[in-house]
Amino acid sequence: MWNRKRANGLLIVEIFLAFVVLFSVGSVGVYTWRNYQTPLGFDYQDVWEIDLNPGTQPRAEQFGTLQRILQRLRSTPGIVSVSRSVSNTPFAFSENSTTLDTGEGTPQGYGDVYDAGAELPEVMGLRIVAGRWFDRRDDAVSRRPPVVITELMQKALFPDGQSAIGKTVRASLGKPEEFQVIGVSGPYRAGGELSEPRPGFFLYVSPQDTARAMQVLLVRVRPGAGAALEKRITNDVRAINASWEMGVNPLPTQRLAQLKVNLAPPVILGMVCIFLIVNVALGLFGVLWLNISRRRGEIGVRRAMGATAGNISLQVLGEILVLTTFGLGLGLLVAAQFPLLGVMGVQTGVYLTAMPLAAGLLYLLATVCALYPSRLAAGIQPAVALREE
Repeated sequence: MWNRKRANGLLIVEIFLAFVVLFSVGSVGVYTWRNYQTPLGFDYQDVWEIDLNPGTQPRAEQFGTLQRILQRLRSTPGIVSVSRSVSNTPFAFSENSTTLDTGEGTPQGYGDVYDAGAELPEVMGLRIVAGRWFDRRDDAVSRRPPVVITELMQKALFPDGQSAIGKTVRASLGKPEEFQVIGVSGPYRAGGELSEPRPGFFLYVSPQDTARAMQVLLVRVRPGAGAALEKRITNDVRAINASWEMGVNPLPTQRLAQLKVNLAPPVILGMVCIFLIVNVALGLFGVLWLNISRRRGEIGVRRAMGATAGNISLQVLGEILVLTTFGLGLGLLVAAQFPLLGVMGVQTGVYLTAMPLAAGLLYLLATVCALYPSRLAAGIQPAVALREE
């Protein structure tokens, strides 16, 4: 192997580059799969997003029209519950985020902000793990308005395991404001299954709030509701005020659209990776075949000295595995820099999973490429090989 170090060096470089590609794509794949396995925290089935546009109606009159629309929707057969919201609804390609903290020099939690009414848990199946959700008791609160935070936000703000219930937190929403935590919810991943789980918190939208959450509604409908109910809702809104327009977007439809967009980069990377790995495999197979053809005399001498077919096969397989190990060693040195430098900004566990995964795939690839050439080498007969010398 040392005497053929130039040719073997090229193989090592090829294996090194293949490992870097496999590791990079594997990291993306592991990251995406981990996110997909994490619970969303809500039930999107039979939930519609209704986008309202007041058109030319004066601002002062819009709240009254919204109240009439809400009253009509809640009395419509086929509708279970309605909650006011803003544009960062689940699967909407929209986010609103800020930093939450408990005071100067304390841990901070950066996460998503959601405006929500008292009906959101019923609409979205949101789970409350501690404390309570918003209700009528919060309508008259002026100092330190209530806030509900997610479990991830509680861990970020109180890493020592304290309960957040009753604590005062601060957020910069245009200007610094103080809030009192009244509840802790389970996860609420509006970014969808492929998004990274992030902390979040909910701000209360009271029924009398005339400034926020005016144009987006989340509606839970009965199973099987379809075009007939959508048409009735549209006609009801127009009957209340002809200048208002609306659009209905079922969350399952939005989820599929978001999945297609978010899956496009990993799928493209996977296809490029497969193309490169196939080329590496063909290269390894071709080089091994050529080496065996050039080493027929050497193999014949070994066979004449008593080496078995299994010994010859293991020699060929062992050599390629040794070269693969050298290439992987260089690749692991590069891969170790990813968690140290925080490349791609993902958790260290993603890289630690992608490293052995990429290494195992390369060893498997090298073994498969060497199997047939090693069988050819094992089948060389001493008399035939030495007669050609």
